[in-house]
Amino acid sequence: MKRAARLGITHFQLDDGWQQGKSANSAFQGGSFTNIWQKPDYWRPDPAKFPNGFTSLRQDAEKAGISLSTWFNPSIDSSFKYWDKDASVLIDQYRTYGIHMWKIDGVRIADKQAELNFRHMLDTVMQVTQGKALFNLDVTAGRRFGYHYFYEYGNLFLENRYTDWANYYPHYTLRNLWMLSRYVPPQRLQIEFLNKWRNTDKYPKDDPYSPGRYSFDYLFAVTMPGQPLAWMEARNLPEEAFTLSELISVYRKHSRDWHRGAIFPVGDTPTGTSWTGFQSLPDSPNVGYVLVFRENHPQSQGIFSLMKLRPGRYSFTLLAGEGKSFRTQVGTEAKVAFQLPTPRSFGWYRYEKMP
Repeated sequence: MKRAARLGITHFQLDDGWQQGKSANSAFQGGSFTNIWQKPDYWRPDPAKFPNGFTSLRQDAEKAGISLSTWFNPSIDSSFKYWDKDASVLIDQYRTYGIHMWKIDGVRIADKQAELNFRHMLDTVMQVTQGKALFNLDVTAGRRFGYHYFYEYGNLFLENRYTDWANYYPHYTLRNLWMLSRYVPPQRLQIEFLNKWRNTDKYPKDDPYSPGRYSFDYLFAVTMPGQPLAWMEARNLPEEAFTLSELISVYRKHSRDWHRGAIFPVGDTPTGTSWTGFQSLPDSPNVGYVLVFRENHPQSQGIFSLMKLRPGRYSFTLLAGEGKSFRTQVGTEAKVAFQLPTPRSFGWYRYEKMP
């Protein structure tokens, strides 16, 4: 919790394993996602890990300015027949510990009744919490609701990538987000960044795209169009990781305005060797944001055709990353040249049309 606070993390989510019952994903044998309600203490905090429940953890979180959150897997028995009991677990956490955000995992919508019961669970929690509940709906597997359905309940936990499996590559994550952002507001997607210092031996030493080749700031910048997810255990971070707090501080300062706009992809499709990025379009046509990435590209200049820029002179103020603030004349094609001095770098800019 203290290390998360040093980074500038806003929410601390306890993943699978906080509960007394064992899920099918548990590191220990004998877990299951079925017959949960035959074990009345399944959803109580594990007394070996949390002898006082979450009371002391909640106090630490409040001192750190962090919201506490938990992982939850509703019972799938008989098309969520026990939806009311599942709802009662979340309501009890809200009333006892002030928890109002949950990652919802393991959902299997086998038929229409499952859909109705699952919605009953979410709606009940929303009603009791007076609309304060927020659900991170995991869409990584199975028959689950995704981009255009159950839109009103929260955001989407998009993907599972691990350095343990050597399937976390920053340009893969960037590519997925970039391509989806044509059709889905990226603000709704939880996008992960990982501890790049773990499992470096899992990647080939000469792999130019392995996480260790990128700065920690770059990994976080990939997530900024969405909801940044620190997909890691903060206790394993080396001391050098905490310089990221400077970027997170800048991000939090501007994130409301950045996310208030409609965010679309610009530049080329991310491949690991492209110039690519995102543009945030607020209501005003004279002000906006641009996040550009120079992947492992040989040229230090990338030219972007931006959206809805009226011809005229603009100032581009660097908020974070490499590069410099600049002014430029924009013509009818709305092309803007960005300079980044090194490969695998980014620049985050606020632009404004000058008088």
